Amino acid sequence: MGYIMELRKTLGSRPLIMAGAGVILVNDKNEILLQKRSDNGFWDYPAGSMELGESFEECARREVLEETGLTCGKLEFFMDLSGKDSFYEYPNGDQTYAAAIIYVCREFSGKLKENDDEVMTQRFFPLDELPAKNDPRGLGIFDKLREYLSTHS
Repeated sequence: MGYIMELRKTLGSRPLIMAGAGVILVNDKNEILLQKRSDNGFWDYPAGSMELGESFEECARREVLEETGLTCGKLEFFMDLSGKDSFYEYPNGDQTYAAAIIYVCREFSGKLKENDDEVMTQRFFPLDELPAKNDPRGLGIFDKLREYLSTHS
């Protein structure tokens, strides 16, 4: 059982500051990997919360491997996520404020794994053809990503 689940046993659904990391994987066609989450039905990038003693980069790499089966090469800092706009309430009522680093990764290896408890399906999308139900916090992350990728090729 992970650190956050241990906290939830004591604190219930009360708001937590959740340190974590995410990775937007970009393939050679400039498409990004999105996963349809099983908890809320949103399409999102691989991400998750830190375990005790883990760095942001270690968390990012572990989450990608666990959720996708892919191993990240070089990670590029893309953006940080924190503050009042990072609040999210999960369908089960758990409330969080994210304090996270989001990376871009263009170098990765392995084979996409099949679905699991967290992910219903996953696939690469062109940036101009993203599914409508994405970015559950409404932070415009994919709009910022378009700008980032156009200036950091």
